[in-house]
Amino acid sequence: MADYIYANVIVDISHEKVDRPFQYRIPDRLMGRVDVGSPVNIPFGRGNNVRKGYVIELTDEPQWEVDKIKEILDVAEDTVSAEDLSMKLAAWMKRHYGSTMNAALRTVIPSGKKQNRQVHKYVSLRLPEREATEYYYECARKKQTARERILKELLDNPGDRIPYELITSKLNVTSATLKSLSDKGIIRIDSEEYFRNPVAAETTRYGQKVLSDEQQNIVDSVVRDYDEGKRETYLIHGITGSGKTEVYIALIDAIVKKGRQAIVLIPEIALTYQTLMRFYRHFGDRVSVVNSSMSPGEKFDQMERARTGDIDIIIGPRSALFTPFPNTGIIIIDEEHETTYKSETMPKYHARETAIELAKLVPGGACVVLGSATPSLEAYYKARSGEYKLFELTKRLTGGTLPTVEIADLREELRKGNRSIFSLRLQELLDDRIKKGEQAMLFINRRGLAGFVSCRSCGHVFKCPHCDVSLSEHRGGRLVCHYCGYEEPVKKICPKCGSKFVSSFRAGTQQIEDEVKKFWPNARVLRMDADTTRTKGSYEKILSAFANKEADVLVGTQMIVKGHDFPNVTLVGVLAADMSLYASDYRASERTFQLLTQAAGRAGRGERAGNVVIQSYQPDHYSILTAAKQDYEAFYTEEIAYRDILRYPPISHMMSVQIQSRDEEEGMAFSNRLRALMEQQQIQNAVFIGPALATIGKINDIYRFAVYVKLDDYDGLVFLKDALEKYIKDLQDAGKLKTVSVQFDFDPVNGY
Repeated sequence: MADYIYANVIVDISHEKVDRPFQYRIPDRLMGRVDVGSPVNIPFGRGNNVRKGYVIELTDEPQWEVDKIKEILDVAEDTVSAEDLSMKLAAWMKRHYGSTMNAALRTVIPSGKKQNRQVHKYVSLRLPEREATEYYYECARKKQTARERILKELLDNPGDRIPYELITSKLNVTSATLKSLSDKGIIRIDSEEYFRNPVAAETTRYGQKVLSDEQQNIVDSVVRDYDEGKRETYLIHGITGSGKTEVYIALIDAIVKKGRQAIVLIPEIALTYQTLMRFYRHFGDRVSVVNSSMSPGEKFDQMERARTGDIDIIIGPRSALFTPFPNTGIIIIDEEHETTYKSETMPKYHARETAIELAKLVPGGACVVLGSATPSLEAYYKARSGEYKLFELTKRLTGGTLPTVEIADLREELRKGNRSIFSLRLQELLDDRIKKGEQAMLFINRRGLAGFVSCRSCGHVFKCPHCDVSLSEHRGGRLVCHYCGYEEPVKKICPKCGSKFVSSFRAGTQQIEDEVKKFWPNARVLRMDADTTRTKGSYEKILSAFANKEADVLVGTQMIVKGHDFPNVTLVGVLAADMSLYASDYRASERTFQLLTQAAGRAGRGERAGNVVIQSYQPDHYSILTAAKQDYEAFYTEEIAYRDILRYPPISHMMSVQIQSRDEEEGMAFSNRLRALMEQQQIQNAVFIGPALATIGKINDIYRFAVYVKLDDYDGLVFLKDALEKYIKDLQDAGKLKTVSVQFDFDPVNGY
């Protein structure tokens, strides 16, 4: 590490203070000991009070007159606080993924602006009972009816404290009256602060379920390693319905009993309620949840509860990883293959890698448990190579077997004259299930009414004028851009050739819902997609209604096939299964396999056998064939061979340098300069691709370009990223880079 002369330090790492660093000189005796993320003791303010701060940048350039810059007193390494962990993790993320330190800090510091604590007020008698009775009769005589009512209630319940809200709402006594009685010393008003608790459920605790031999073996192995001081990363590859959640609960139970805390990451808000209830019924109010639908006050309180030891377990999406527990012992990432674990904003971190780094930083270390029925190729590759420990769960706990999966060839359906969304086999099975009172799920990877609207005469596709994407048709005759929100009315005449043959590719959730109602008018249908789940609590409402058998058919996008457990579902229909194969993304086959396997896993989870119908135009594709057989090994073998030939992750690493500019020519020219700069570094075996327009070349009138670099050595990519960051910072400092921005994405999981 180079010896820098100055350190920029923030004294308070609450969100509001992150943008205000102070510069200090690093004395000779501390040279080499001060790094980005280091906690330091510094003299602060006019009185030079000793405060703790955190280094967010090292530099050789003084921001002030040199003789006015104070010195750092010492590196504060005596104790490790939650804030210290956050700083060290932010510094690692900045280097590992490319970002400013401020952006990394804003990611890892969970508590935003301090929220006022909620207060419960209680009213009780302050006067002795005899004097209070005399005052009660005096109020009755003077016809002071409000005072009479409150005193009667308090005298009827001597010694009780009555909630303030109950008195103001049910007894209709005003706050002014209560204040007057309190000022006279007749009643007493007590205030007690409390944390908001987003979990509204029964507190009955269920005992530990009896685990199967496979489950117990995993728990015993992990706990044994933990007791021996080994902090490993484990991958549980368990078929759908094999009881991974029960394993998580048993592991957390063992680790929490050792005085440690647990973080459980789940991929979607949609899973929060169902998953939370299973944990809550075991651990009671020692578990809580965070997600984006909560109010700032609720989020703040959960972070405070974690910080103060009021809870031991937190459940939530990837941001829950940054919960300020003082003593994390286990981090669980359920459905670890999900792309939502990768951030799409700077720093573009992956929760899996970041959790493993956090586990190393925690005092005493933590273990990391990954779980999935369809592990990501990255995780399975590392498990096969011995970097992670691999466990298999091969049996369904319900005693049921995996569902019968059939593939319907949509080309053949068309030849038979079937122009419906549903294949003949799916129609037959749906009809049967509805008559029997069983439930079905219909899954499509779309939302809205249609994918796109086009002219059948000349082929013109209606596109957003601000983004390089097609518009989607929604109800009410609207064409909507799902990227910037642009809307325009549906046109009946093609603006290019004047033809009247303008129509949409109708394959959305609304269309399927309409078709189900047309075929089966008496069927009760629920729809779950991004449009029907915008309001707070809408996920839980729809899922609860379906679980309570208030609907026969649940139609939805990806969110309905992930992790839910509905014992009465005996049929799953996958419509347009190969749609995700058409994405310009090297992970398209992996995504398709995972989606189909997860979808198939929703059927037959109860005592009755299940059926799955996969409808496809490419029924012979290996991702569809292996998903139908639920054969992960066969899929992995085929897919890893392609990745090896083309040097894609996990065989090699890849960095995407993403350039955005309001001017197309300027953006392309700057992209070429960045590629040339990287080539000058002469990194052996580096493969450069581009620059070229991104998959979506324009969003909101901003042009997007990408340069890709493939390299086996991740540190080599970090070296290239560092060189580009320095070049960009020098241009920014000189005021020469105002219309172009650059971001980095390592081993990207989503297209750009």
